[in-house]
Amino acid sequence: MRPLRADARRNRERVLDTARALFAARGSAASFDEIARHAGVGVGTVYRHFPTRQALVEAVVGGHVAALVDRGAGLRAAADPVAAFLDFFAFVVDRAAADQALLEAVEASIRAPQPLRAALHDVLAALLARAQTAGHIRADLSAGDVHDLIVGCAATQRRARPRGTHANLLAVVCDGMRHR
Repeated sequence: MRPLRADARRNRERVLDTARALFAARGSAASFDEIARHAGVGVGTVYRHFPTRQALVEAVVGGHVAALVDRGAGLRAAADPVAAFLDFFAFVVDRAAADQALLEAVEASIRAPQPLRAALHDVLAALLARAQTAGHIRADLSAGDVHDLIVGCAATQRRARPRGTHANLLAVVCDGMRHR
């Protein structure tokens, strides 16, 4: 495949930037017409780069999920496994709450690329296992349980709530995951 011309690369990036902003605010339901209009390109340009909605969603959400995986991978060797796990938990919650499309991907109501979903699950499971082995996180928690807690916290944070209540909710959930 031939490399894109400079103007085609710029248009592709404008489409991606616009889709990221619209998806973050409202989720993955933004129309190609709306994305094209906000990006200042024709709808044909959007389809030329992203022939299906799924291709566009994967391009947008895939970058977000890859950033989560990178953050988690960087925490795997942290000296304090409990702090690393709780840091990752809060990081994923905050990112998913700030971006509706990422929240949808974490909830699995839209699909992130399978290798990235698997990598996110693996890094979450590894951080959880390390924290459990250290004896400070409940042994009866599974990675699936933690995933559900992430989704619940992020969805709750995304709703209009009084300032400061998110930090309190996150502290309560993190405390509930600790070994008693």
